[in-house]
Amino acid sequence: MEDKTKKALIDIVGEENYTDNLIDLISYSKDASEHRHRPDAAVWPATAEEISAILKLANKDRFPVVPRGAGTSLAGLAVPEKGGVILDLVRMNKIISVSVTDRLAIVQPGVVYADLERALAPHDFFFPPDPASGTVATLGGNVATNAGGIKGAKYGTTKDYVLALQIVLPDGRVMRTGSKCMKSSSGYDLTKLFVGSEGTLGVVTEITLKINPKPSLTSTAMATFEDLEDAGRAVSEIMHSGILPSALEVVDQQTLIAINQNTDLNLPEVEAILIAETDGHTREETQFQLNKVIEIFKKNNASTVKQAATKEEAEALWTARKSAYAVMSRINNSLAVEDLSVPMSKVPNILKALSDLAKKYDLKIPTVGHAGDGNLHPTISYDGTNPDEVKRVEQASAELFEKVIELGGTLTGEHGIGLAKAPFMHLEHDPVAMDVMRSIKKSFDPNNILNPGKMALEG
Repeated sequence: MEDKTKKALIDIVGEENYTDNLIDLISYSKDASEHRHRPDAAVWPATAEEISAILKLANKDRFPVVPRGAGTSLAGLAVPEKGGVILDLVRMNKIISVSVTDRLAIVQPGVVYADLERALAPHDFFFPPDPASGTVATLGGNVATNAGGIKGAKYGTTKDYVLALQIVLPDGRVMRTGSKCMKSSSGYDLTKLFVGSEGTLGVVTEITLKINPKPSLTSTAMATFEDLEDAGRAVSEIMHSGILPSALEVVDQQTLIAINQNTDLNLPEVEAILIAETDGHTREETQFQLNKVIEIFKKNNASTVKQAATKEEAEALWTARKSAYAVMSRINNSLAVEDLSVPMSKVPNILKALSDLAKKYDLKIPTVGHAGDGNLHPTISYDGTNPDEVKRVEQASAELFEKVIELGGTLTGEHGIGLAKAPFMHLEHDPVAMDVMRSIKKSFDPNNILNPGKMALEG
């Protein structure tokens, strides 16, 4: 990057909001994925006007700009694959307004999910899409990836709650999409186009979100299964039983073994554990739903079923699911966290396929996930310094993606494509669909300055 470009960036954001220090650039070279590439500089803008000026400069001087939130992406979305400037949005972290009357909140992209939840709690409202990284993940990142979470089966994902956006386009123009209304059929739905676009079409600078009244009560139960396919069938049956649990999570045997080897939880090392939660505003309502879930657990050969009697017992039942990622990240020096989704009827098939792949490639593939909407997270903890092991991981992943598409599934349910899944986009999207996506990217960003290298959009 030329000195005149660096000086122009400093003129826009101020010297205190610009860095090209090596230690900072190394920090910005990665996110939570295994991908790495160092940027040339990083800036901390404070306004849409500053971002507009930066993007105009980027178009003039032809350097890449990569929007970034908290860097929790597991697919390499925030990695500056082609260098350039990291646009760190975490200082744009104001909750602009909360209107319970209108059921909406207006926030900047750097607001952390958990901070919005705290702001909504006194009103007995909540923002349902709750990613596992919600204590640190930003809402701009939620929008970029269409993030979900454990409540997705009942409450949906981020796209179901974004009503309007303010966006800075790649040429520096500022655009507003959507409205503050719960319903709108006015023109093309540009808001939804940007949700899940991974920062390739524009930079989100303001988000208007629909918020929900928070159910006051929950009921929780855990079931153990000696057979993985029994657990899969239980999930499928629950989700077409007429009951929509607020959460239905799966933890498989390899995950349970890993947790026991690295903690003192002493969990049963069965083939799978299912954890279900129902919510509502009366105890009768939540218990009626949970009774139906428990009935289906037992019908599908659950070896044990335990219902939590207190909030503390409920937290204990959730311990296995919530500790999984932290435990698996400690097992070895590299971690590949996949993010597949399949139709509900195919959950048993994909669980069996994962077990078969682990044996075929001599790998441990612990799996947890949001079983209630078919979104699973097989996680391969491996030695990234061992070429043979790396090759087996790559072969297993490629075969897994082929199997997912064969079952009518999708490459990603909530993490996004980024760099990790870009080589496999052709499996899911036919040539016409890829051509349309690339045309949209080129229309918005003809100089390809925004987050280049992601989603196979330059194919």
